[in-house]
Amino acid sequence: MQLVNGFHSKNIRGDLFGGITAAVVALPLALAFGVSSGAGAIAGLYGAIIVGFFAALFGGTPSQISGPTGPMTVVIATVFSTEIARDPENGAAIAFTVIILSGIFQIVFGIMRLGKYITLMPYTVISGFMSGIGVIIILLQFGPFFGHPASANVVQSVSRLPYFLSNANPGSVGLGILTLGIVFLTPAKITRLIPSPLLALIIGTFVAAYFLPDQGLRLIGDIPSGLPTLHLPSFDIARVRDIFGYGLMLAVLGSIDSLLTSLVADNITRTQHDSDRELIGQGIGNLLAGLCGGLPGAGATMRTVINVKSGGKTPISGMIHALVLLIIVLKAGELTSNIPQTVLAGILIKVGIDIIDWSFLKRAHNISLKATGLMYMVLFLTVFVDLITAVAAGVFFANLLTIKSLSDIQSNHVRAIINPDDDDDDAALSMEEKHLLKQAKGKILLFNLSGPMSFGAAKTISQRMGIVRKYEVLILDLSDVPLLGVTASLAIENMVKDACSNNREVFLVGATGKVKQRLQKMKLLKLLPPDRCFDERLFAIQEAIAYIESREIKIKEKNITN
Repeated sequence: MQLVNGFHSKNIRGDLFGGITAAVVALPLALAFGVSSGAGAIAGLYGAIIVGFFAALFGGTPSQISGPTGPMTVVIATVFSTEIARDPENGAAIAFTVIILSGIFQIVFGIMRLGKYITLMPYTVISGFMSGIGVIIILLQFGPFFGHPASANVVQSVSRLPYFLSNANPGSVGLGILTLGIVFLTPAKITRLIPSPLLALIIGTFVAAYFLPDQGLRLIGDIPSGLPTLHLPSFDIARVRDIFGYGLMLAVLGSIDSLLTSLVADNITRTQHDSDRELIGQGIGNLLAGLCGGLPGAGATMRTVINVKSGGKTPISGMIHALVLLIIVLKAGELTSNIPQTVLAGILIKVGIDIIDWSFLKRAHNISLKATGLMYMVLFLTVFVDLITAVAAGVFFANLLTIKSLSDIQSNHVRAIINPDDDDDDAALSMEEKHLLKQAKGKILLFNLSGPMSFGAAKTISQRMGIVRKYEVLILDLSDVPLLGVTASLAIENMVKDACSNNREVFLVGATGKVKQRLQKMKLLKLLPPDRCFDERLFAIQEAIAYIESREIKIKEKNITN
């Protein structure tokens, strides 16, 4: 196995241009995410450098660019604000410990080969969660946009909006509007040469320095230059549950974010990523980012697409992107200290708007009202409660809805037939089978199951059996059942035992493979003689008719004798 997945030097020129272009795009976002998180602009840069380099080196998507993203920043911002408010001295150390844990969790996910399962979360939950993240990013920028400090949480930011509006800094608002105009209205021809966020950063900083020097604008301030210092893990026993919870939350969110971006990269490059290796690479990056005081990161869709479009194809482009940012941190830190926070707020508002799943929001109500309700519930919980609750509740209710739908489908494949009509083809009965069942005059109950039978079908099985009381032979047809769940198996067991206790014969049809193994493990086949098990339904019906006729003859002979 190659140390670096997809590594080769045949595309060095394209990787060089792709990496530099991705770094140019990443710079303003890394600064903005760092400030927004509460950890400082330098934390955003360190995260972009460390996660970007090591995720490229050890990851499984050659062209992917990784770094701080909106969803990851929202989670870690919550951790920083919560932990620092709780413990001003040790809160930051605990927050970086959460990042370290998230990296460890991702490495474990990769080692356990969970990559193919990570993205199986229902789209309605992902959509509601991502849209909620976008709304949070926008709402948290109210303060900086109007020239005030950023609020610690969404509720505080929204509640203080009247204050922000009545005490707005005109220079800050004007600069923020200019920033929004640049990121939204810059022509595509120009953005191909210089990304609109970087253009907004340059123009906004220039305007602030030369035209608004006395407006009291809030600036990023001095950014530490040089290499990061080591942040060893710190645990608070009373906070272990929350620390691990947020670490797991970051890990799952980062994994979903990265693997969805990997799918986008596959689609553009016509390649196939290694999802488990990608998780390990992202985990190593986040583990080291936490140790070095950087923000957590994930595969960044916009930066990855720009990298590929600029010629980047191998992990070299991701590593070059990180090295360019490192040079900026080491040599150009003073240039970034004069960036106004309102400019970063404008850039992040654009990021938040882009994260909101407008495409699904516009048509969700036409697809499914239940799915729409679930999506808005997750969105609301994400914005106004917390991220963990939103995802947990979303997945729980999504699974309930799925189980209900599957149960309804399975219920339609549970049929109890005694007197079939000529036009009754529900169980795909042949004309001969229908004729024989009519001939039995209600003495044969054909119980036909088809499709996978899980616990959702168990209730229907019991209900259908409860309706039919008078019959002499039960034919249980499992020919079209590929899978039999434990609960459904127990319902069938009760059906067979009830028939046997009432002196009724039970014929079994088509129990093969895993279904037969399940019945053997439950010792259900011991209740049935070998001559009562058939491969084909027609033979079972014929034998049942013969049994009924033989029984009637015996009863008549007994009556004559008496």
